[in-house]
Amino acid sequence: MFRYLLSIIILISTCFISSFTPIHGSITTRIKDIANVQGIRDNFLFGYGLVIGLQGSGDKTTFKFTRQLAKNVFEKLGVVTSTDDFDSKNIAGVLVTAKIRSFAKPGDRMDVLVSSIGDAKSLEGGVLVHTTLQGVDNEVYAVVQGPLSIGGFNVGGKATDTRKNVATTANIPRGALVEKEIPVHIFHENSITLSLHDSDFTTSLRLMEIINAIYPDSAQAVSAAEVRITPPQEFRTMDRITQFISKIGELPITPDAIARVVINERTGTIVAGENVRISTVAVAHGNLTITISERTEVSQPGSFAPTSATTKELERTTIDIEEDEAKLHVIPDGVSISEIARALNVLGVTPRDLMAIFQAIKKAGALHAELIIM
Repeated sequence: MFRYLLSIIILISTCFISSFTPIHGSITTRIKDIANVQGIRDNFLFGYGLVIGLQGSGDKTTFKFTRQLAKNVFEKLGVVTSTDDFDSKNIAGVLVTAKIRSFAKPGDRMDVLVSSIGDAKSLEGGVLVHTTLQGVDNEVYAVVQGPLSIGGFNVGGKATDTRKNVATTANIPRGALVEKEIPVHIFHENSITLSLHDSDFTTSLRLMEIINAIYPDSAQAVSAAEVRITPPQEFRTMDRITQFISKIGELPITPDAIARVVINERTGTIVAGENVRISTVAVAHGNLTITISERTEVSQPGSFAPTSATTKELERTTIDIEEDEAKLHVIPDGVSISEIARALNVLGVTPRDLMAIFQAIKKAGALHAELIIM
């Protein structure tokens, strides 16, 4: 009871002090939103199967894998057959993939993705036959079966066709049934480890201090990405460790971040963090436009021209050069990203121009941030 009251007092004091602390641009979030417990993760499953019921849009007979797969399915049902018996194009071989979440129990359902591996034109209207899904350890963790949903179509004739979305990839919503639970290990040597989504030494240290304020001497910042926590004695059981992780995840924290400017040259997108700073720099930017036009002129012989004179075509090229006036603007030292944007907007530059300006400022050594070009 005393520990519970002490935790409430510390939380109230933290919120009261932080409300009067002028941290420009900082945000407060929960620990669970910036870190995860090691051992809690999704896993990928895969398998291969047979899709039936296609209207002539399946694999051709030259794709022998599908015929062999169909033969195996019918042999399990006690039917003696050969690959030559399957000469229609109503079946297709597919690869089935799925993502199983942590703590999934037998009987839970999940979505699966079905992709053609042969030369089928479309999986529209098909039904996936009973298929097992296994993990990287070759153990079967789920089974899937059901009608496919492609969310589109692929129709046409001999001259042309019309397609919406990809008809050789389909989904089966909640089509997989979990058969075996994947074990989750989060408690190692009486401790758990939190992994930051974005590695940062400052954030790691803040995380350690916040947890130690509630549970003294329980957290240790191992690296910029990991904080190891030793729960108090009363939480060191599997039924109480869930409560401990829940309490830790709800604690408030102000994460730190490295100053970055991210430029996507394909889309013309520029994203800059709040901690971006520059030294005093002068920027001049102007556009140079060169227009080249070509035209053909016809030269006719004059009235008194000799009889050997003929009509000729002459190529004429005109080059116009136009350069906008560029003014020199001085951006002062240590301004924030909002002030940088305001100063650059005075130049009337486009996002493409901003990319060139940021790269030039970085090369000049005046941009104190990491420049990432995608």
